[in-house]
Amino acid sequence: MAMLQECPKCHKRYSLKRKTCSCGFRFAKTSGKIYWIEYYVDGRRKRERIGPNKQAAEQRLRDVLNRRTEGRYIEKAKNIRVMFDDVAKWYCELPQVKAKKSYDRDLLSIRTLSRFFSGKKVSELTLNFVETYRQERSNEKSCRKHLTRPATVNREIECLRHMLNLAEQEEIIDRVPFRGLKKLKENNVRDRVLSHEEFERLISHCPPHITGIVIMAYYTGMRKSEILKLRWDRVDLKKGFIRLRPEDTKTKDGRAVPIHPEIMEILKALPRDIHGWVFTLDGKPITDFKRSYNTACRLAGIENFTFHDLRHTCINNWRLQGHDFFRIMAASGHKTMAVFKRYNTVSEDELRELVTPPIATNMDTKQEKGVTQHRITP
Repeated sequence: MAMLQECPKCHKRYSLKRKTCSCGFRFAKTSGKIYWIEYYVDGRRKRERIGPNKQAAEQRLRDVLNRRTEGRYIEKAKNIRVMFDDVAKWYCELPQVKAKKSYDRDLLSIRTLSRFFSGKKVSELTLNFVETYRQERSNEKSCRKHLTRPATVNREIECLRHMLNLAEQEEIIDRVPFRGLKKLKENNVRDRVLSHEEFERLISHCPPHITGIVIMAYYTGMRKSEILKLRWDRVDLKKGFIRLRPEDTKTKDGRAVPIHPEIMEILKALPRDIHGWVFTLDGKPITDFKRSYNTACRLAGIENFTFHDLRHTCINNWRLQGHDFFRIMAASGHKTMAVFKRYNTVSEDELRELVTPPIATNMDTKQEKGVTQHRITP
């Protein structure tokens, strides 16, 4: 049993010890040579073309040696035969993948991955190859003219990993060719909150069909999808709660959200659509309003403020009002304190209060037995 190297010019195969081909080509580590493995079964010589990755060839050679020693049937490695494009097409057609809320995002990730991996065999997607992809992808500029963020690259790699894991479970491939790849460090914590004066300016520039949506996000902290998909049977005006069901939320857990008086007035004034949607435009549910919202922010002079930042603002306002974290997390739907902390921004004014002495009013001070006692008169 041995490994061979193929000359990229004349395609002749030699031992790895050979430094120069008969055609004059000098073998080197970065010459683009193709690796083969050679072994014997029942006295018959067999060869398999592996590809440009030496680690994949060594792994296949070990597998063949183990199977021959144990007397098992030596089948050709699936990773060598299966193409990335075929696995990606199979993955996108799976019913459980189509049912994901992130299906559109997964399709976008697959298209991006295909730019790098199209035409490659699964066996070529090694740890070093994927790491090269991450570096090249991180140096690309997005449509917003800035470098691709680590969070975006991580989502794409997670999609690739999930696709290959499913393929391994269905025995389409032998194994996932890369293991132990750690995520890139993400620094995507936002600390932008909206002051009440900025909020009033924003509302004054919002078109009528999104005004109620923006106000609801500001006072309830509900996610964008939860607001747009809100139906009247989830709204309890009598008891003052919006009761979200598990299928309505990102975490698949139902929760009750208290209705602010401002929202109560808006909900009472809205017409009841026959289809049951709360927020509609021309009789149809509103699905996207990104352009209208961005225009309103620009006219109001508000910069660097996304719609999701309204959720940050609401949760931060609840904390400043003195509500305990358990009640806030119950209303916002956060399960862990680690995630909840990302939605709270401690300002410098709050930190300054740590060294500012409290102001006491109507204080009577009396000396008694050498000890100063303070009594606050109500």
